Amino acid sequence: MQNEYSQKWDKCLEIIRDIVPEEQFKSWFSPLTFLRVENDVLTIYCPTEYFAEQLEERYINVLGKTLKRVFGSNIRLIYEYPIVANDPASRIAVGSAHPSQAVKPIPGATSNPFKEQVVEDIDSQLNPDYTFENYCISGSNKVARSIGEAIANDPRIQTFNPLFVFGPCGVGKTHLIQAIGIRIKEKNPRARVLYITARLFESQYTAAVQRSKVNEFINFYQSIDTLIIDDIQDLIGKDKTQKTFYHIFNHLKQNHRQIIMSCDCAPAQMEGMQDRLLSRFKSGMTAQLDKPDLELRRDVLSQKALRDGLCLPKEVMDYIASNVTESIRELEGVVVSLLAHATFLDKDISVDLARRVLSNSVKLNRRTINFETIARTVSDFYNISVEQLFTKSRKREVSDARQMVMYLAKKHTKMPLKAIGTRLSRTHATVLYACRLIDERLPLEKKLSEDITKLENELLAV
Repeated sequence: MQNEYSQKWDKCLEIIRDIVPEEQFKSWFSPLTFLRVENDVLTIYCPTEYFAEQLEERYINVLGKTLKRVFGSNIRLIYEYPIVANDPASRIAVGSAHPSQAVKPIPGATSNPFKEQVVEDIDSQLNPDYTFENYCISGSNKVARSIGEAIANDPRIQTFNPLFVFGPCGVGKTHLIQAIGIRIKEKNPRARVLYITARLFESQYTAAVQRSKVNEFINFYQSIDTLIIDDIQDLIGKDKTQKTFYHIFNHLKQNHRQIIMSCDCAPAQMEGMQDRLLSRFKSGMTAQLDKPDLELRRDVLSQKALRDGLCLPKEVMDYIASNVTESIRELEGVVVSLLAHATFLDKDISVDLARRVLSNSVKLNRRTINFETIARTVSDFYNISVEQLFTKSRKREVSDARQMVMYLAKKHTKMPLKAIGTRLSRTHATVLYACRLIDERLPLEKKLSEDITKLENELLAV
């Protein structure tokens, strides 16, 4: 009896072949396999859940009319497909031409009638410079890096699957997620690892739709062992692409493949992304990368200078690290610009040259300079406590520091001399005398000039 039903199904395919274009028939109907007919329910096998949904959306009218014509008006259609690799019991049957048909597992289903395709190695699209060894670490990225290394060292660990890395632009997200892929490939060269931006994923999907190659597109991505997608927020508002990615995501996750994504915001802030995708983004590990702290900025500058063969004086490095605070990418760009300026202008790399480069390339971090800032900076510089500045001590180191506070306060704040003196329990005349004395000493004492330069570099944003 089942053989008779199988022949009827073949008759349905012949009719449909005359209705739809040949290319569409090959893509959407040739992969279908007859399984059985029981109690007026026709069960056919299709490769994936996505495949079943697409048949419903695109060809439900053609299917419905053809089935009723060949099998009779009472026929109902359900699809069956595996959802977990090598687990026949996980096969799912989904109702098609009958709204009340529930989704339910079918126990004891047979194995996948389609043979697994042998897949070739692929170009992972990974930047070889983005390694863990080149990834500077500090408190702002320590947790995310540790999780990334745990995944890279053993991708079979599913605790952190998927990994969702988020943070503002330029904080090292791309470097980190590619470093995971590189380490995985180092440990297992045969692993199918792919890095791709969400924008390119969208372009590939659009091209696949135009060429009627959506199935090939999905099959390729479902063959990946570790899928790394950068800037996933670029799929916001792209409903059809999101739907396709949802099915790819499900397949990879259910088959214990690693998924790694980066984004400029947390999943909870992604308006315009389907709820079912967001729930899956949140199902694994979410790791935040903060803006680089001072320690990290210094390390990035040091490593970049070392790679470029550039001698970067400490005071220059400190000046750049103190002023470029938003982005690692900007820090690296400043080093490139600094090297170019020094080369073409035939000048030594100095704070003045760095100030010139920064004024043209980045928005500087301008700090408010007030009396308290000056007192704190000077006391740290001379290794004395701030409280000592306000005492009547005449010790040389305290006296010199106090005069420096008066000089810098006069030069860099709008405070009257009397107000400066009052803060230090000194007279207007004492402040004026201290400022004149330093002005007279500057041309004669190189050490004093150097000290003032260092102090101003810490105080000034430009």
